[in-house]
Amino acid sequence: MSERRLTGGAAPALWGYAAVRAVGLAVFGIAAAVAGEDALHRLKGRWDAVWYVRIAERGYGHEVRLPDGSVHSDLAFFPLLPALERGLAAVLPIGAADAGLLVAWAASLAAAWGIWAVGARVAGRRAGVVLAVLWGVYPTAFVQSMAYTETLFTAFAAWSLYAVLRGHWIGAGALAVAAGLTRPTAAALIAALGVTAVAAVLRDRRLTVRMAAGVLLAPLGWLAYVVFVAVREGSPTAYFDVQAAWGNSIDGGVALARFVGENLIGPNPLAGVGLCAALGLLGWLVWLCVRQRQPLPVLVYGIAVVVVSLVGAAYFGSRPRLIMPAFPLLLPAAVALARLRDRTLVLVLTVLALASGVYGAFTLLGPGPP
Repeated sequence: MSERRLTGGAAPALWGYAAVRAVGLAVFGIAAAVAGEDALHRLKGRWDAVWYVRIAERGYGHEVRLPDGSVHSDLAFFPLLPALERGLAAVLPIGAADAGLLVAWAASLAAAWGIWAVGARVAGRRAGVVLAVLWGVYPTAFVQSMAYTETLFTAFAAWSLYAVLRGHWIGAGALAVAAGLTRPTAAALIAALGVTAVAAVLRDRRLTVRMAAGVLLAPLGWLAYVVFVAVREGSPTAYFDVQAAWGNSIDGGVALARFVGENLIGPNPLAGVGLCAALGLLGWLVWLCVRQRQPLPVLVYGIAVVVVSLVGAAYFGSRPRLIMPAFPLLLPAAVALARLRDRTLVLVLTVLALASGVYGAFTLLGPGPP
């Protein structure tokens, strides 16, 4: 894809993405006004966003001790978003919280652009447009409008995958470094680059310098932060200990299975049935991606994000949000919807945008974190 097509051809995707996110924000704004809530505060001043702002303003070192004795440390949060918040707040007349929202919104457009680029290269420009818009109506797409790291990470991941698809290994590795400074989910991107390189070496019987450099670059961002936490805390396992204290240890999916089982045999078994249906749908989407024969880096990345999101002992309600960067899961649906006529397609996406907005409003106005 030429640079001219890359810049000009993305316009429908960016406008479409912006439109569906505007619908979601409008629905949320109306719901917040009816409930007497401050909509902007819900987007930039609650849950994880508060931790990022504190890091931006004061650096690392804050801990919260819970009644059960466990300690939540801000070292669980990766540094790139708070660093950008701090930098923007230093040069613009805004606070760190507003800077976080600005970064997230700008990154959401960069992510939609990268998602379009990947989709267009794999399945054609129209499917790429639909893919970007579908990502904007994902059930937890409201997080894309919050001062969270999902949009920033997805932007780096999408453009890294696009670079790999074009054979630009050093660029892909450099973008993976940035992703690794943003979210621990970068492990999925690192795996995608590594598996793709191994497959290429086995196929072509040669390893190029650029490929090796890209693969070696990829994990450096993630590793740098893990080493930083280890040195700061004086323990080689410090980062993993911090995550475990937050309840985010890796247990291979035991906590997830236990949660589903408890719901199945609990007072409301329909909730357990619903969870099983959701997991079944997720497995079906993965199978469709395999059947679609997606390019190896795209396929490995999508599946790896799902695996990383399910094998931890994290709070169950956050798992749909953790899976959101796995935009390749939406590619089969994007290809199918791209065959519709324009009017029908717009109608379908509008309905999805409204449904996503309603769900987002319900979740954002609720008591728990997304």
